[in-house]
Amino acid sequence: MKTRILIVEDERNIADIIKFNLEKEGYQTEVAGDGEDALVKVRTFQPDLMLLDLMIPKMDGFQVCRKVREHHNFPILMLTAKEEEVDKVLGLEMGADDYITKPFGMRELLARIKANLRRVGPAEGDSQEKVVAGPLSIDLGKYEVKKEETVIELTIREFELLRFLALQPEQVFTREQLLKEVWGYEYYGDIRTVDVTVRRLREKVEDNPSTPRYIMTKRGVGYYFRRTQHV
Repeated sequence: MKTRILIVEDERNIADIIKFNLEKEGYQTEVAGDGEDALVKVRTFQPDLMLLDLMIPKMDGFQVCRKVREHHNFPILMLTAKEEEVDKVLGLEMGADDYITKPFGMRELLARIKANLRRVGPAEGDSQEKVVAGPLSIDLGKYEVKKEETVIELTIREFELLRFLALQPEQVFTREQLLKEVWGYEYYGDIRTVDVTVRRLREKVEDNPSTPRYIMTKRGVGYYFRRTQHV
């Protein structure tokens, strides 16, 4: 079954170019020209990934992203012509997994799509099915995280980041390393993507995100997962 990609872009010439190149790569695509149409096609087309332009009619990309994240966790890759940092960070805060700034080359876009479609299941050779740290339980097979008995809803990228860190507790990774290992690319990424995803993840799994117990910061270096919990 072909991977389905929803292209949310109101500039038809750009949408047509993206659609042509993605279908040439073997993807199945649909195009939505505004925010309301995008939400309809999320339900009917059931995409595996969404390319979401921020500046679209009827409902902007931030609103679309927020509404999609209420029920779906497939990767969202924002398309934006803006260079302002606040727009990129806000999009990530709304639940997007990544962003790419216009104008972009198709090779870069395809690399980002492939990186964001990558699903990390239990790695070959991994004997662990669960990682448990205090009340936090990470089920690697089910892509499920629980705190006590409450299921915590994570996006695919948030789960991948938590899984990667939790399988290598106490080991510190730089933002560049995490970008390569979790997002899957070295050259196109922005380390702020890592910082925002860590912040979102902490808000979901930590009792007090400002004083984390699990996802720790090594000042001046990067992040690590603390396996041993101290009361």
